[in-house]
Amino acid sequence: MLGSWAHQQMSRGLSPDTIDGRDGAIRRFTDFTERYPWQWQASDVDEYSSHLRVLGRQRSTIRQLHGTLSLFCDYLISSEYDWVELCEGHFGDVPSQVCLPWNTTKHVADYEGKPSNRSMTYDEIERFFQVADSRVEVTARSGKKGALAALRDAQMFKTAYAFGLRRAELRGLDDHDLHYNSRVPKWGRFAALHVRFAKASRGGPSRRRTVLLVPHMEWWVEGMEQWMDEGRGLFGASVPALWPTERDTRVSLPYMDRRFAALRQEAGLDPALKLHCLRHSYVTHLIEHGYLDRFVQEQVGHLVASSTAIYTSVSGDFKNQILSDALRRFSTLEESG
Repeated sequence: MLGSWAHQQMSRGLSPDTIDGRDGAIRRFTDFTERYPWQWQASDVDEYSSHLRVLGRQRSTIRQLHGTLSLFCDYLISSEYDWVELCEGHFGDVPSQVCLPWNTTKHVADYEGKPSNRSMTYDEIERFFQVADSRVEVTARSGKKGALAALRDAQMFKTAYAFGLRRAELRGLDDHDLHYNSRVPKWGRFAALHVRFAKASRGGPSRRRTVLLVPHMEWWVEGMEQWMDEGRGLFGASVPALWPTERDTRVSLPYMDRRFAALRQEAGLDPALKLHCLRHSYVTHLIEHGYLDRFVQEQVGHLVASSTAIYTSVSGDFKNQILSDALRRFSTLEESG
């Protein structure tokens, strides 16, 4: 059953990671119930969901499981396939839909992530990058190996913030993804990034977009020039990766998470902050600087504006400034009236 379902999902163009994740979820549910799919009952979903709640699983995790189970059951009972007839003929029982409106978790909120996921403040951003830069200097002065990797990591994280990139987008950058913008020739080939590994949607390929460097992130250009002119070539990498390793490969996603965590800890920042918080910060800070919502949405590659709104967490100073401007306009209208 699982093998046939996997083939059906491959035919739809879903990624191997998605298929493997769903396969694992079904197998874990099967192990818990100790029943075959044609023996499953709605009460099995109730008991497994309660078990996951006791284990402290997130609401979104349980909702995702319910969605996977529902899809699998829909596949088994579909008239387009013969699983119902096969099970009835061999076992005298048939599969049924066990995920029902009254025993599954609903998606009732726009954002279901952890409350600790947030944008970094300007002070936190500055402190983080100060520590990243200091690691380059300290390692170079000590004469120990690692100064070049420290320079790479510092510029890599600055790029994540300066363009609001996801981890996979950041990792997948090549040297030819650096682009010009005729409106700002002084930035040369560092005026834009061509992102080729954006988040896929509904079984489609990775989406692409061009992210423009904004004036408030102009400071990024100097460091990137140094990295491209003096740092990257010293790795002697044959791969076109913007962030190569000594082993002639790209940096891995786990490595990026570990390095961010190490620098965050050294900077004494909130341990709840993750690499993705740099993307949240980019969205928030662009909104605070007055960039239009639609422009920010296009920059970060969100299909709908509500996703961009979820990422936005403006500061109290920004809110007070907006209120002051509104009060000033209101007073002007009253006086003119």
